[in-house]
Amino acid sequence: MWQALKPNRRNLRVWQVGLLVAVFALWHALTTPGLLPNVVFENDQQAAFFFGEPLKVFGRIWKWFLVDADIYAHLWVTLIETVLAFGFGAVFGLGAGLWLALQPMASALLEPYIKALNSMPRIILAPIFAVWFGLGIASKVALGVTLVFFIVFFNVYQGVKEVSPVILANARMLGASQRQLLRHVYLPSATSWVFSSLHSSVGLAFVGAVVGEYLGSASGVGYLIHQAEGVFDINTVMAGILVLTGFALALDAAVGRIERKLMKWQPRAGETEKL
Repeated sequence: MWQALKPNRRNLRVWQVGLLVAVFALWHALTTPGLLPNVVFENDQQAAFFFGEPLKVFGRIWKWFLVDADIYAHLWVTLIETVLAFGFGAVFGLGAGLWLALQPMASALLEPYIKALNSMPRIILAPIFAVWFGLGIASKVALGVTLVFFIVFFNVYQGVKEVSPVILANARMLGASQRQLLRHVYLPSATSWVFSSLHSSVGLAFVGAVVGEYLGSASGVGYLIHQAEGVFDINTVMAGILVLTGFALALDAAVGRIERKLMKWQPRAGETEKL
């Protein structure tokens, strides 16, 4: 019964695109005068002021990329900040998670401090980083690293901790060294946890870059959004949000492709049910 309800990939894509089109159509209808009765705002102009008009939003994106072609320099800055924050945060989180999971004494000693740092709202560090590293790329990367690091760290830490004691005992009986255990037991166990955290970290890396650009920058998509907010240009704000969302999805798709190549040994969803 449940198998019959599962859509194939082609039908699923059609439904996903259809849902997206329906959302934009509803947005257009709610913000265009006369198409639908407005029950929230006094008039349609208020709805357009608060939520923008999708045709004007897409027109702004078209102008950015094809007419004026002036967004590429800003987008390049934001992407560089995001990729660097994502890369450094992931590497540091992976290394720290592995090391601490394999050092019980250090883990017990540092656990309350790590929890305290994780519970701190790290967005408030943005102005401090701006003072320390200036208003260039470094301060945005530093903020993004703090957002990405803890997600990767805790997932790797948990993944290593959940290695089966039976597998470890069997590997040691076969004479595996600590390095071999790390390569053939701990890392494969943590890999699925790592990629799960990386998918969540992509958006946070963008958050770090954009928030840093908000607080002080002369370039970047966050800078464009901040400038548009200053003159209440909601259409440009929405355009910037859509552009950032699109590139965040592209980066997440790249992570997913790498995951599929490195995780070929892992059965896909639903395959275990067929066994």
